[in-house]
Amino acid sequence: MTLLHVVLQVVVVVALLHIIGLYTFVPVRDVRSLLSDAQTNARDVAPTALLFGIVLLANGFIRDAGVELSWLIGVNITGRIHALEGQFVATLQSYATPELTALFSFAYIFGYVFILTFPVVLYVFHDTKPLLTTLVAYSLNYAIGLGSYVLFVAYGPRNYMPELVESLLYTSWPQAQLLTSQVNVNTNVFPSLHASLAVTVALIAYRFRGRYGQWHSVAIVLATLIAVSTMYLGIHWLTDVIGGVVLAVLSVSIATRIVDGNRNRTAIRPRIRRRLRQL
Repeated sequence: MTLLHVVLQVVVVVALLHIIGLYTFVPVRDVRSLLSDAQTNARDVAPTALLFGIVLLANGFIRDAGVELSWLIGVNITGRIHALEGQFVATLQSYATPELTALFSFAYIFGYVFILTFPVVLYVFHDTKPLLTTLVAYSLNYAIGLGSYVLFVAYGPRNYMPELVESLLYTSWPQAQLLTSQVNVNTNVFPSLHASLAVTVALIAYRFRGRYGQWHSVAIVLATLIAVSTMYLGIHWLTDVIGGVVLAVLSVSIATRIVDGNRNRTAIRPRIRRRLRQL
């Protein structure tokens, strides 16, 4: 199986999840009205989306070069992480079953792509505020995460102690390595961006709960599964996941302040103009 086949498989499964999600969480309205709102909202967030695209491109270009830079100026913290938490991941894998491995493998690949992309599609049909908050928070996650990968060299448990921790993702679904090798580097595990981005989505979904049915409940369950899957599959340490959660909280907090601040300034300008006209 080639990389193209794996990508197409992910696209098809995630597309089906999107259809189910949209049917479940988007209120039934006139299709023309929905598309009009989506077009308007997409236009409003276009500058922020462009910034996020630039961050993603930079992340792709810098990631490989960053590995060499990291070995020059970074600190290898793998031994310290192992000394801190010992064989926690190996203990977690001792409960492995074929069913659990299938569940967590699905969450790690398909669930992760879905939880990152679905909020963008969902929010574009509604208010721009959660959409803007999501895009800004994503940008912060990638920017701060990339900086951390340069500053810290860390191997995951499956690489650091292969005699104790198995690469369950690759033993259960070997072709997944074709996909993960395109976006992952063995020394880039602290913090876990899988955990940070998934938790970011859950935090934003909870903040805007009530607008989208039970999407926040689904997001919380998915984020939990994804975070646990990174350890169960032997890819990340518990320390990486905790670092990812901290990064998510920080990113959402900063993104919320930025979006709220911009909205307040936008709302103040018309009032200032009216006052000036009255003088």
